[in-house]
Amino acid sequence: MGVVNVTPDSFSDGGRWFEPAAAVAHGLALVEQGADLLDVGGESTRPGAARVALEDELERVLPVVRELAARGAAVSVDTTRAEVARRAVDAGALVVNDVSGGLADPGMADVVADTGVVLVVMHWRGPADVMDRLDDYGDVVVDVRDELQQRVEALTGAGVRREQLVLDPGLGFSKAGSANWPLLARLDELAALDLPVLVGASRKRFLGHLLADADGTPAPPLERDGATAAVSTLAAAAGAWCVRVHDVPGSVDAVHVAQAWLGARRRSGRETDGDTP
Repeated sequence: MGVVNVTPDSFSDGGRWFEPAAAVAHGLALVEQGADLLDVGGESTRPGAARVALEDELERVLPVVRELAARGAAVSVDTTRAEVARRAVDAGALVVNDVSGGLADPGMADVVADTGVVLVVMHWRGPADVMDRLDDYGDVVVDVRDELQQRVEALTGAGVRREQLVLDPGLGFSKAGSANWPLLARLDELAALDLPVLVGASRKRFLGHLLADADGTPAPPLERDGATAAVSTLAAAAGAWCVRVHDVPGSVDAVHVAQAWLGARRRSGRETDGDTP
């Protein structure tokens, strides 16, 4: 999944693709580089970000979704608003990527149930302006798994079919840096919910802290792509359905490495049932 930010304040690219024509060109370039799916978002979810008006989000997202879909790209819309999701699906989006897992807008379940699109359900405890204060966990993997299971039950109870759902552990969302690593190391425990898993680690803060220089200054976002590709390798080897990334070529190569490694394990008889994606 290649990221197409149509925002002026993205943490990773600073609004580089804010204009619709630039966003469409960037999306098509990502497809050429190997992206299977383009995730178009018009509202920043970086820590501390303020909400944008509904009309502004629609104005940013819809022209880009419509044009990319018309050009043959598979498109996801990154939104927490049911109205944006519905109109983006009408414009050609096949997937709704909701970082709130349907919690931010009670109407999201109806949109997904009515349209039949795939819904990425991310683990979420609160909006961007407060999420850093909501990172109290016992066992972070168990807590995230159980809270995602609660979302699955609520959404299926509201009419969404289980086969429409993809789970996302929400790396960096209400999770201090150290809390993200167990989620990656124990990805199989989320996969045990028997739904596809999406991993979105690209350029996030916990990678910046991992790569900090000698005085503790985190690596800037654009210097985190190598670490992101490493996460993509591990996620693919652990059976992830998808990785959401800004730099597509590095993660395409990473996934090929994971596939070759898994293939070699299977051929050598070292594969176990729990290791196969």
